[in-house]
Amino acid sequence: MDTEKLKLSSSEIGSLWGEYVNGTAIDIVNKYMYSIIEDKAIKAVFNDALKTFEKQKRQIITFIENEGFPVPIGFNESDLYLGKQRLFSDAFCLNYLHVMTLHGLLGHTTALSISVRKDLRDFYDSCDNDAKKLYHQTIELLLDKGLFQRDPLFYADEHPKYISSNDFKDGIFGKGRTLTAIEIISISFNLKKSIMAKTLSIAFSQVAESKEVRKFLTESEKTADGQIKALAKILQADNLPVPKSLETEVTISTDSPFSDKLLMYHTGFLFQTAQTYYGAGLASAMRTDLVTTYEGTILQNLMVTNNWFNIMVKNKWLEQPPLAPNRTEIAKQK
Repeated sequence: MDTEKLKLSSSEIGSLWGEYVNGTAIDIVNKYMYSIIEDKAIKAVFNDALKTFEKQKRQIITFIENEGFPVPIGFNESDLYLGKQRLFSDAFCLNYLHVMTLHGLLGHTTALSISVRKDLRDFYDSCDNDAKKLYHQTIELLLDKGLFQRDPLFYADEHPKYISSNDFKDGIFGKGRTLTAIEIISISFNLKKSIMAKTLSIAFSQVAESKEVRKFLTESEKTADGQIKALAKILQADNLPVPKSLETEVTISTDSPFSDKLLMYHTGFLFQTAQTYYGAGLASAMRTDLVTTYEGTILQNLMVTNNWFNIMVKNKWLEQPPLAPNRTEIAKQK
């Protein structure tokens, strides 16, 4: 069977739609950062990122148009206000690109896993390779500039061991057993992403035009800060280091380089994707305090994203994904 003659499935169209909208939002931020970065090495990596997405964007448009679907609106130059006061340091820009590259890696893998057509699988393979290249570039540059904080180091046991008691599940802030290496994967990852979400919420709240948007962003910052403190407390109870904050990498500028629509969308994107990572942390948690913490953060994020949805819909900023046919309404038209 020639798989390239198959029509794209709902999942395949959905993945392309999401890649386009999310990608154009991040691309606008990258374009702004590229315009303000002074460090030549960091600027070069951003230039690669911009060229890479432009190539991917053209292919996504081709896929969507060939199926007869309208190309999403997404985000474009109308959401970007160049020439404004500098909002971020070069160090923050590099950290931002690294975290967004992680999102891309995970997103491309998910999209590949639901793709059947060979041309689409080949496309996501190439996207994954592009993201891997960018991941290596950002890691090497962060390390070279002393900006990357590695996860906590462990010391090896002499022999492998089995869990010998149900007490293994107890761990109320240091009163039970210490954290496992498996648990620290999610804690460190979620901490770094929450630190990014908090920092962007602070920066965006400084520059947003709408009072309603500023209020939402301030509340989002408080939510992210509370989640950072909850996870940091668990690490600190085991005398393990916490990733450093990035707030000082934001200037005091109040000139917005972005539309309020973009500020809102990007913040909602971070909190929505965080649900996936908190869910993964919950699934791997074997200590009761970790389970409770993850359950709490998931509920908090649901409240944030519900508020986000209402504001986005009210302002007509939330683009509607392709919908399944409404058979009842179709029948009424007969």
